[in-house]
Amino acid sequence: MAALPSGATDPRAALEAVGALPDTEIDLAAAAVQLARIDAPAADWRGATETLSAIARDAVLLADPGAGPGRGEALAGLLGGHWGFAGDRDAYDHPDNANLIRVLERKRGLPVALGIVWLHAAAAAGWPAHGIDFPAHFLLGLEASPPVVLDVFDGGTRLEAPALRALLKRIEGPAAELRPGLLRPIGPRAVLLRLANNIKLRRQAAGDLPGALACAGDMLRIAPDHAALWREAGLMHQGMDQVAAALRCFERFLALVPEGETAGRVRAAMQALRARLN
Repeated sequence: MAALPSGATDPRAALEAVGALPDTEIDLAAAAVQLARIDAPAADWRGATETLSAIARDAVLLADPGAGPGRGEALAGLLGGHWGFAGDRDAYDHPDNANLIRVLERKRGLPVALGIVWLHAAAAAGWPAHGIDFPAHFLLGLEASPPVVLDVFDGGTRLEAPALRALLKRIEGPAAELRPGLLRPIGPRAVLLRLANNIKLRRQAAGDLPGALACAGDMLRIAPDHAALWREAGLMHQGMDQVAAALRCFERFLALVPEGETAGRVRAAMQALRARLN
């Protein structure tokens, strides 16, 4: 994986560098630290970087190409046992749980933030792994034979089909059933966006609309061709009566999605906004 620019670099510039990289070259944990620096400028990002390096050194000692299904247990022993990482059940919605620097300090966090630590350790051990875009609950996939699905929020519990079905029912209701695509792998960029979206949603819930909009801007630095985010940012600017900025976002959306029902609605919104400028 390619390294990000020096930690002394402006973190938003670092996120723009991430946005220019292919998924395979994104250093997920390093990028998440840059995102966390923006969210909490006074946080000790250097300490977080040192912690990530220490975790990687420990994970290298786990490396065993023949470990197979035992890799999950090995990672759980390292991260849950030795390092003490766990899901924050007592204060799940606390903003610190979506900030990787704070997660590394507190050893508590949301599933996706913990998942970044697990993916970092797996990569250091040389074990192929990926995030899983499960509804409302980030999971980790280890590419073993057979494949392994872990719930990092629950200390790395291995989830077979019955446990996955039970988890889905808790999230979507008693009628929910396993379906194709539920265990779809997602790459580093999508993991970062999922983490940042948690920050954005918590700011929105707190009534911090400028902060939520700023977070949307950071997400667009990570994924500059994410059409839906451009539309969302445009709507947020529109709601804050920032007409010129809203128009710029909508124009970018239409450059990416020029046709379809949503494009028609965006054009109508732009027409109304331009009428306000005249």
